[in-house]
Amino acid sequence: MADGMTAPTADAAGTASEGKLDELMLAMDVVDTLRHQDGLVAKELGQDTRDAALKARLRQIYEAQGLAVTDRILDEGIRALRESRFTYDPPKPSFALTLAKAWVNRRKVAGAVLVLVLLVGGVAGWQAWRTEANQAAAEAARVEIAETLPQAIGTAEALLLAEARDERARTTAAAAIADARAALARGDAPATRAALQAVEALRQRLVQTYAVRIVSRPGESSGVWRVPDVNTNARNYYLVVEAIGPDGRPLALPVTSEEDGSTATVPVWGIRVSEATFDRVRRDKQADGIVDDDLVGEKPRGSLDVVYSMPVLGGAITDWKE
Repeated sequence: MADGMTAPTADAAGTASEGKLDELMLAMDVVDTLRHQDGLVAKELGQDTRDAALKARLRQIYEAQGLAVTDRILDEGIRALRESRFTYDPPKPSFALTLAKAWVNRRKVAGAVLVLVLLVGGVAGWQAWRTEANQAAAEAARVEIAETLPQAIGTAEALLLAEARDERARTTAAAAIADARAALARGDAPATRAALQAVEALRQRLVQTYAVRIVSRPGESSGVWRVPDVNTNARNYYLVVEAIGPDGRPLALPVTSEEDGSTATVPVWGIRVSEATFDRVRRDKQADGIVDDDLVGEKPRGSLDVVYSMPVLGGAITDWKE
């Protein structure tokens, strides 16, 4: 160069940088040693002792570790400790700090946000589904009360009245329809449906036909008599009967016992008759072992009652075996 000076080489510059770095690291180590030597700092710095004594103590520590530290490094470390250099002071809370931390932890934050979004979306979806389901149920209930059940009552009424062919049947049918309409007027859908089931059951009874005949099979009684509890000196006479359908098969019917008031669906029951009628049937069976005149009555279509061809007293029993 023009001034005759030789420019430092790259290796020389690198060596100088490394030397400064080493000194800086040593100074930081001195500060760190001073911080971890709580007793030393409290005794030497806290009592304002001379730097020479403090440096001597520090030199002893490093020499014990096999390290040679210059006075300049020790002075720099002591000064740095007093000036609180190389000390991390956490920043005060702020919105900018919060954003910075969120950015540093963005993956965790993103995961938490995603979970929160999914949770909020799930809750919102469930609430929307529930709201929609409630609205659908409310609309279905409204349609049932306003349209479906009124139409069902009208149809059931027409079918029932078409089968009612005597006064008692028509009166009973009208009462059943009135029950259904009253439940509908209250807006009570379950009660209306139950009333419609009762209407249909009544229609089935009106449609049904059968003959009431005296049981006349070998080994089975055709008549029994009972001593009533209220009058032990009297006897009640019953013919043992069964209902036979148009196809020749026996039917089980609901029968209410006059002895205890209970109702049971039975294929055979006892119908109360006079002693004279009872004796006539008994003589009929004794003649040849069977009851030739076994027809007690018939239940015609459109009626709830049996039309009796034999005189009966109206009471019945469902159990006579002791």
